[in-house]
Amino acid sequence: MAADGAPPKQWYLDAMGADEIWKHSTGKGVKVAVIDSGVNPNTSSLKGQVLVDEVPKSAAYHATKDTEGHGTSMAEIIAGTGAGGGIKGLAPGAKIIPINVSLPGADSRDQAKEITTEEAIRAAADSDARIINMSLASEYYSSEEEDAVKYAASKGKLLFAAAGNDGDKGNKRSYPAADPYVVGVAAIDKSGTVGKFSTYGNDVDLSAPGLDIPGWCDTSFSKYCTTEGTSPASAIASASAALVWSAHPDWTANQVLRSFIDTAGRTWAKDEPSKYLGYGIIRPRRVLIDKDIDPGPANRDPLAAENGTDPDEDVTATPSLSVAPSSGEPAEGAKEKEAGSAGGPTSAAAKDTESGGDTRTWVIIGAVAAVLVIGGAGFAVLRARRNA
Repeated sequence: MAADGAPPKQWYLDAMGADEIWKHSTGKGVKVAVIDSGVNPNTSSLKGQVLVDEVPKSAAYHATKDTEGHGTSMAEIIAGTGAGGGIKGLAPGAKIIPINVSLPGADSRDQAKEITTEEAIRAAADSDARIINMSLASEYYSSEEEDAVKYAASKGKLLFAAAGNDGDKGNKRSYPAADPYVVGVAAIDKSGTVGKFSTYGNDVDLSAPGLDIPGWCDTSFSKYCTTEGTSPASAIASASAALVWSAHPDWTANQVLRSFIDTAGRTWAKDEPSKYLGYGIIRPRRVLIDKDIDPGPANRDPLAAENGTDPDEDVTATPSLSVAPSSGEPAEGAKEKEAGSAGGPTSAAAKDTESGGDTRTWVIIGAVAAVLVIGGAGFAVLRARRNA
């Protein structure tokens, strides 16, 4: 199944130095569980990339029948081969394990066969996937979901989630990004500007490209459209993890994540993360080209402060829950959960021009200072310290 014409230009591949990255790693040998609207394994870019036989039995319903087109887009952004004019994934050597979570409004729903997000996370945790990508968001906290995240973390999985697309609509807290042991990812454009829609706050840990990203227009899988959101940002972060884990298969999830935090693009102190970009812009290239990189201790949580854990605690055991609202309570004025809330069309991103004292300051990071892109271009990065 090939698309009509090439997808919109994937600017982020050049910006992240993909050609150089692929000399070091393509993500080969690493499996990524994509918890989403299902994944169509028959697009030209995903043929041979989706491990249909490894879909957990508990999550088999519609796993390979995408009910929105969203999950297939995320899978291609992660591991697409680019064949037939399709999207080329940042980690084209990685493989996808699809897990469907039907969203409100989806067609042909069978609630008796559908699984919840927490069930999907547990299924992914029991699979051979090392990375769990969750390009979705809900304003409702669930203790069952947090328990599932805790279970996945205890199994050594690295979890990424969309930070949410409510930054300009009340900035409501988003789950699972707000759950402990989940890496929340914000969205930036080609200049490094954080998307105006990108949900901000203490739950943002890293940032990645998320604007002007190609994705399937609909479930006909015949044409690509330009999309934006924190969904593709999460997918790019997951692909980045696949690249690094393939190159360093003996590292733990803690070490992969720590390497991203240590090498992230930023102009502020590492221990003072930005409320908009977290620890900075993810840069797998910087990890891969450093032959002497130190990933730190295998069993120490690099996000201990965010997760409410002791930084000296051995986290190979089941992590403890952090403080959160009681189950079912909406976070900060919640509304009913919406389909694709972290990946559908949103307001256009722009550099924020609102006055805000010292809470919002723009700076330009040149290629020499941060090496964020190849060829001398630079990223504009929003700096605003978040509360601890």
